[in-house]
Amino acid sequence: MKILIGCDHGGYEAKQQIVKWITENQICSFIDCGTYTTESCDYPDFAERVCADVASGEYDYGILICGTGIGMSMAANRNPKIRAGLCNSVATAELTRQHNDANVLCLGARVTPIDDILAIVKTFLETEFEGGRHEKRIKKF
Repeated sequence: MKILIGCDHGGYEAKQQIVKWITENQICSFIDCGTYTTESCDYPDFAERVCADVASGEYDYGILICGTGIGMSMAANRNPKIRAGLCNSVATAELTRQHNDANVLCLGARVTPIDDILAIVKTFLETEFEGGRHEKRIKKF
């Protein structure tokens, strides 16, 4: 599995924790697409890069983090090949993969505790799309 991870300044600290967790647990290969500081920056720039590469098929999933996750999810879903889910719980992460075949996970670092964020990432990466009755809905995108 190959993933991309991007954030703005509001998601920087959470991104660092996710990168550390993925590395320590050898979860998957990833590329850190920035930002690399807490200096103010524009979230759409990071969403665009991550989503373009996920949409190309070169990467399996993307993870985007900002303060609330809302801006990243709005920017990510502008790409017609992206199904980005804003998740704030393990249940929403599981359902967005099972029912929506989400290929980008959006997270809110200022509104979700880091322990929950790590559990959400784990669930998102481990959950398979159910297909079946959900497949016809996905094809309507």
